[in-house]
Order: sequence, then structure tokens, then C-alpha cells
Amino acid sequence: MKQFVEIEYRNLEAKDDNYEFIHKVITKCFEVESLEETELYVSIILTTPEVIKEMNNQYRKINQETDVLSFPMFEKEEIHSITGQEALGDIVISIPKVVEQAQEYGHSFERELAYMLVHGFYHLMGEDHIKEEEKMIMREKEENVLNQLQITR
Repeated sequence: MKQFVEIEYRNLEAKDDNYEFIHKVITKCFEVESLEETELYVSIILTTPEVIKEMNNQYRKINQETDVLSFPMFEKEEIHSITGQEALGDIVISIPKVVEQAQEYGHSFERELAYMLVHGFYHLMGEDHIKEEEKMIMREKEENVLNQLQITR
């Protein structure tokens, strides 16, 4: 089976069950976006609020915690023309924030983690949600992937 994911844990204990789930979600993202024949992969960093706050401050000059950060390596227009093994980008997720938000929104840890992964993936694909029309496009793509995985609210 093709591997579309590299997972790193920072200041957290590694969990094998996360790997299978993360791989399933990211693989579906690659399928939906017709990237499964490429040699692209996504680097996932699972971490703590302290580490993500530090990264948010260092790279975005925002000195606060967040749930997910995405660092794309390519422009939207370049993605489908990339050859060779390349990282599409990095997705950094605060696992304690996933737990907190799952409880807050009344759904499972898996649903919240899946949403963070898909959301981060679409940022790597060049999507954004600053303008309302961009947000609608991004949300539709996210919901499409989650529905195909049968991960609903």
C-alpha cells in the first residue's frame, strides 16, 4: 500500500492506532484530489498546545495556541505537475486541542482529528477560508471527504 503520510510526535507519546486512522483520512484526500498516482506525501506533526503556540508565533507572528497549522510547500497551480517524491507540506495538530474541541462540539475524537487532517490538507492544496466564497468552497471539499469516509457529526 502506498504511503502518503509521515507522522512525527513532538512532546507526545506515539500511538499506533493514530497511524492507521490518519493514513486512511489522508489517503482519501489524495484519492479525491486525484493525487494517488503521485509521489507526494504529507508530513503530520502531532503535538502539544505549547509547541503549536511556539510554531504559530515563530512562523505566523501570532503568539497564541491554535488547533492546526498548515505549511504548504507548493503553490496551488504547481501541485498536479510535481514529479518525484516531495512533501506536499506539513500539518501540525495539537492533540489536546482535538480532545477539547471534540468535547466542546459533542462529537468523537476521531471525527475532530479527521476534520483537522482534512482541513490542513486543503490548506496544503492552496485553499483558504478568509473570504466567504473561499470558505464555502473549502467547507464543501472538506465535507465531501468526510462524507466519503462516513465520518459525520
